[in-house]
Amino acid sequence: MPTRRRHLTVATSGPGRELTGAYIIDPVHSTIGFAVKHAMVSNVRGRFDRFEGLLRLDGSDPSRSEAHVSIQTDSVDTGIRQRDAHLTGPDFLDCSTFPLMSFRSTEVVPLGGSDYRLTGSLRMKDVELPLDIAVTFGGAGRDLNGQHRIGFEGAATLRRSDWGLTWNSAPVSGGALISDKVTLLLDVSAIRVDPATAA
Repeated sequence: MPTRRRHLTVATSGPGRELTGAYIIDPVHSTIGFAVKHAMVSNVRGRFDRFEGLLRLDGSDPSRSEAHVSIQTDSVDTGIRQRDAHLTGPDFLDCSTFPLMSFRSTEVVPLGGSDYRLTGSLRMKDVELPLDIAVTFGGAGRDLNGQHRIGFEGAATLRRSDWGLTWNSAPVSGGALISDKVTLLLDVSAIRVDPATAA
């Protein structure tokens, strides 16, 4: 389950070329979160508070760009301690056995304008499966400290049972207490650390 959106790439000409380089995700200004239907009537939202990521962007050829993200599973936060304890336990993420989940990209496909498809694999509980993330490039510029930043949003939908997160319970009204479908939501700000490094 990782939060709001993840990799990026830009136009193949013009200012896009200036974005080529290596970037690290700024966790203070980024969110990796998720949403899942509860009791078949409303969404429960959560996020992971500890994660790191490296992006290697090629502004001239976005298809050569890469993204690598690692998330500490015990950092899940839904705002309710009891629920978080259940999520980090053996019924779900089993953080004591599997302290990390990770995503690595294999392909970036420009879809036109600021939209891209980031294809890769998500590893969770020692299960690694393909995952496509819809990404929208949000822009680039320098912050108050003179650091070159880029921003993007992303979303993906997965079935948690594919990664072995199968626990559920039936409410009185029938159906399932927790949906199998989980939406990942990514809002990412990344800082360029090496403008000379292309993907």
